[in-house]
This record gives sequence, C-alpha cells and structure tokens, in this order.
Amino acid sequence: MGSKSSIEGVLTAVVTPMDQNYGFNELGFREQIERQIIAGNGIFCGGTNGEFFALTEAEKCAVVDVAVDQAAKRVPVVGHVGEIATTQSIRAGRYVAAAGVDAVAVITPYFVPLSQQELVAHFSAIADALEVPVYLYNIPARTGNTIEPATAAQLASHPNIVGIKDSAGSYESLQGFLAIAKDCHDFSVFNGPDHLIHQGFLDGCAGCVSGLANVAPREVQAVWSHFHAGDVVASEQAQKTVSRLREQLYKVAFAPAAVKRAVRLLGYPVGDSKYPTQIGPQQDAQISAILAELNLRY
Repeated sequence: MGSKSSIEGVLTAVVTPMDQNYGFNELGFREQIERQIIAGNGIFCGGTNGEFFALTEAEKCAVVDVAVDQAAKRVPVVGHVGEIATTQSIRAGRYVAAAGVDAVAVITPYFVPLSQQELVAHFSAIADALEVPVYLYNIPARTGNTIEPATAAQLASHPNIVGIKDSAGSYESLQGFLAIAKDCHDFSVFNGPDHLIHQGFLDGCAGCVSGLANVAPREVQAVWSHFHAGDVVASEQAQKTVSRLREQLYKVAFAPAAVKRAVRLLGYPVGDSKYPTQIGPQQDAQISAILAELNLRY
C-alpha cells in the first residue's frame, strides 16, 4: 500500500492539447506541464479540464506517461483514473501507478446512480488494489453521485485513502470534508472550485486543484504562496483576480472548453476541445477582453 500523502499547494488540472485531427499533441502537453512547473504548481492530469471523458484509453495512458516524464520528480503528479466500473478503475490505476505518479484521484462512477455503501465498496476495492495513495474525487454536478461526508469519514480510515478533491462547488460541502480532516490528520482536503481557493486555505485545505491555473498559473500560485508565507491579505488579493477570471470566463462557455480556448488565445498550441463545443469569433473576443483586463498576456 502507498503511504499517506504529503502533497500540498496548487495542483493544476492541466488541459490535454490536441492537434488539428484531435489527436494527442505531446509537445504541446510538455509545454503546458513546463509552464506550470515554472509557476510552482504541481500537476493533476487526466481530470475534467484534461477532458478524460473524451480521451481514448491509449490517450489517457500517454497523458500520464508524458506528465510523469516531463515533471521528472520536480513537482507532484496526480493522475486521474476514475471509470464507471470498479475493475476498469483498478486497471487504469495500476497503469498510472506503474508510470510513476505520486498519487491517483478517483471520480465517483457516473451515469449510474449508486448508494453510499456502493461507493464505499467501489473506492475500498480500488484502494485495496493499488500501491499508490488514493484521493476521492467528488463532483456531483457532473457524475450524478455525491460522496457524503459520513461516507468520506468511513473511507478515511482506509490506510491507502489519503484525502478528497471536492468539486461540489459549495462552501457547505467543503466544510463537511474539512471536519473529517480535523479528526483524521492523515486525510487531506483539496478544493476544486477556483472561487473558494483562499477560503479553503483559511479553513484548512491542504491544497487546491485548479482549472484556471491553466490560464493564470502565477496568479493561482500566489493565492497559495502568500497564504503559506503568512500573508493572508496578499493571498486574498490574489484570490480576487482568480475569482474575477472565473466570473467572466465561465459566462462564455462550459469550463473545459473556455479554459482551453483561453490558453489557446494566450498563444499556446493546445487545439480545440475534443468534446462537441462551438466557440467562435464572438466568444474569442470576449475571452481576449478578459485576458487583457486582468493583464494575463505574459
């Protein structure tokens, strides 16, 4: 079994660059990994902003292989391995663990509604089977399944389940999981929604998994670095920039597509989203205005 994790700070939910034929763009991905490392951020690959739901199995494997290789132990790499079937998640987890990640994250199964005890059985079986630390991944708006705090508390007793990434989007949800972390010091909470990063740190989150760090890597890192240095006021100011970016960008399109388009408009060859989405000149102009307003074209 993997040991309890000590990962903290910012993990960027890195976008998966595509070429003109919607194939995995390895060089573009390496560039994005390097961008994040330069900013001081760790890597969360194959997640929602990485469009895992639209990738083939071969592409998911390539993403984690390249991320681990490019990071070269300079920053933590967490690989997402959540699938609908427990057996599929275990298979993906074993591959990702062998690739050399520091931990895996496992989303709740999607499409099929599950009871809390079914979720316990699912996550426990995965954690039993893997030799790398496991983070639960709660994003009910996208999966239809919610990890309740009592369920997370039950799973926190597993020696190989080290924490949770909470992307429920509400302060109440975050508080429920942080209460578990206070009772179980080996259980870490990572905040998903970008508007709650600073508040999460104030309340005890070990870190955040940020989609907007693709667009503003230094600004998101500043929320953590200032807080970690004891400058809560500067951390809060950095959060205002991140929150403004979120407020404006997500008016344009659903998060993964909007984030990827913003990165592309910053001049990086990440291509289009692989899932069906339409962003045209009008949306490009809106996104460009947001980037200019926040002075993100560096």
